[in-house]
Amino acid sequence: MDESILIAVLMGGPGSEREVSLASGKAVLQALQEEGLTAVGVDVTDTTPALPENTGLVFNVIHGTFGEDGELQAYLENLGVPYTGAGVEDSRIAFDKALSKAVFLEKEVPTPRSEILDVSGGAKLPSIPVPFVVKPPREGSSVGIEIVKEQAEALPAIERGARFCDDLLIEEFVEGRELTVGVLDGVALPVVEIIPPDGGSYDFATKYTWLSGQKNASNYICPAEISPEETAIVQAAALKAHESLGIGVYSRVDVLLNYLGNPYVLEANTIPGMTASSLLPMGAKAAGYSFGGLCRRIAELSWQQRGVKA
Repeated sequence: MDESILIAVLMGGPGSEREVSLASGKAVLQALQEEGLTAVGVDVTDTTPALPENTGLVFNVIHGTFGEDGELQAYLENLGVPYTGAGVEDSRIAFDKALSKAVFLEKEVPTPRSEILDVSGGAKLPSIPVPFVVKPPREGSSVGIEIVKEQAEALPAIERGARFCDDLLIEEFVEGRELTVGVLDGVALPVVEIIPPDGGSYDFATKYTWLSGQKNASNYICPAEISPEETAIVQAAALKAHESLGIGVYSRVDVLLNYLGNPYVLEANTIPGMTASSLLPMGAKAAGYSFGGLCRRIAELSWQQRGVKA
């Protein structure tokens, strides 16, 4: 990639994942500069960010709202500025857990049974029995997600979920190993296993202890200590999910592997965490990419995909 092209690293954003995005953005900015590329950081605080003059490529590191949901992508396309990662429609669908679930079912991607619960008129119980998972469909980084294992917990959990939206995704709880798989340029990277502390769940607090103040962090194993057969099954499920949503360039797909060895895709993240210790870079490192090399590769692939000669 031409090192004179100005890359604007967009970070922060107006959503609930602003602080996490700032951390990712600063790491990507430093990595690109260390790779010899011309890059500047842009702290986005609203939905009409001003880009530096002569911006040739936007490296989007805004997690969640106005970053991962297709709105920033549409804004940049209106400006005629190329950007990294997924496009408008694939971003919109992948970000919405209800929409992506429908695509998974249509394309026969293995995924837990679920239903959409209308709570616009107040909280109510779903038809899926406990244990189940309550998920606001359009939040990232596990924001608002709760695992309900006892009937007495069900209605209060749904009431809390209803604070986020009127249409909750209720998903059957699948007990198994928590895995995640990066996909880069159509290739599934080595599998990462996530081990939450004290047998708990992998939520916002255990992901980002530096924000939540929680002392016990999750542990990660890469490559995951699963059999070659299980690895192939999980990678195939992740790649199928990525392709079914039409995601371009890269993603990180979360998969549960139950005790029978069956994979269940939970979601695909189009703007996953991008610090040197994040899970996509962890899988990429096991595949031979340095963090800077990964950032450069994402920029190069995105530049090519947007119809500009690399």
